[in-house]
Amino acid sequence: MTSTIDPFVGTTTDTLRFATAGSVDDGKSTLVGRLLHDSKSVLADQLEAVERFSQSRGQQAPDLALLTDGLRAEREQGITIDVAYRYFATARRRFILADTPGHVQYTRNMVTGASTAELAIILVDARNGVVEQTRRHAAVAALLRVPHIVLAVNKMDLVGYEEQEFDRIVADFAGHAAELGLPGFTPIPVSALVGDNVVDRSTRMGWYAGPALLEHLETVPVGGDVAGEPARFPVQYVIRHDEVRYYAGQLASGSLHVGDRVTVHPSGETSTITGLDVLGEAAAVAYAPQSLTVRLADQLDVSRGDMLTAGTDAPALTQDVSANVCHLADRPLRVGDRVLVRHTTRTVKAIVKDLGGAPELAANDLGHVRLRTAEPLALDDYAVSRRTGAFLLVDPGDGATLTAGMAELNSPL
Repeated sequence: MTSTIDPFVGTTTDTLRFATAGSVDDGKSTLVGRLLHDSKSVLADQLEAVERFSQSRGQQAPDLALLTDGLRAEREQGITIDVAYRYFATARRRFILADTPGHVQYTRNMVTGASTAELAIILVDARNGVVEQTRRHAAVAALLRVPHIVLAVNKMDLVGYEEQEFDRIVADFAGHAAELGLPGFTPIPVSALVGDNVVDRSTRMGWYAGPALLEHLETVPVGGDVAGEPARFPVQYVIRHDEVRYYAGQLASGSLHVGDRVTVHPSGETSTITGLDVLGEAAAVAYAPQSLTVRLADQLDVSRGDMLTAGTDAPALTQDVSANVCHLADRPLRVGDRVLVRHTTRTVKAIVKDLGGAPELAANDLGHVRLRTAEPLALDDYAVSRRTGAFLLVDPGDGATLTAGMAELNSPL
């Protein structure tokens, strides 16, 4: 979560990234459309376009799902295929939302949308309850370590706003969440079509005493203290000027101070920071996620892909990588495949040694992989750091992205 000064309200606001998930036809796009519409975040021409398209299909009321289903195939089929990103703001917070697909064949798109989310809304149709794809998306959220989960029980108007229907679904999901190790979730009964408990609290469910969805999104405490984590500085560029080397990049976590003793990975060489520049100005300290340049006291052989760390809490330096994965490519991943591993700014060659006993992983499969890399990687456990514990597997032939990985350092190899 980042903080900014909102020029429209003149107060300090922060930004929440969140994603929607759930099975197809559970109402994700309609919920997002209702959220945008009722929070006055839709431009007049956008709403007019939706109204015209809805009327052309014989619909009496505007189909709010069209505010996010922008692809022609999505409008024609009435489903979400790609990840639709939308940006809006209220007086209390800015939002970046990712409306992700519900079909199983688009699970990889859900992984993309939720990979940077701090909150995930998992929708359930009140008539159908928790189904296979609900459980699958909950598993993805758990795999990606999304900090906050909202269980939005949608279409409550179609079950008479009955409390027992809501309680039944919450109890069912709670059992599955416990199996996945989800730390907790916030259940909210809604009707995206009618607008109950989306932006304003509903008068039709007096038995529910919790917040409306937008109220929860505006107030949920998110954004871990990235600057308080161990310092991780992946080097992106090396700039030489007047015989001085400047190491440029974005601080992934923690803070760096002039005078700090740092270690270069994977070489293990050490030096002292003699200068920091942030936004072109000299600084005594830099905090994640600032972009900066670093100057060191010694002329070390530091290049793109190396990582500078400070303090004693160093990342694991390993060539044997064990990770949970979601396979993204249409072509399968097989044992013995030679791949490239892209971790922060570093790219190394690797071979797939094991796939958790499976012969291959197909598109959208969730699984486990064991790799042997040609060079050491400075990895953190994904459970500790989503920034330096994540990596991608890439086809060395055409550069296509194959698989998203989340390192498990404590997993048996």
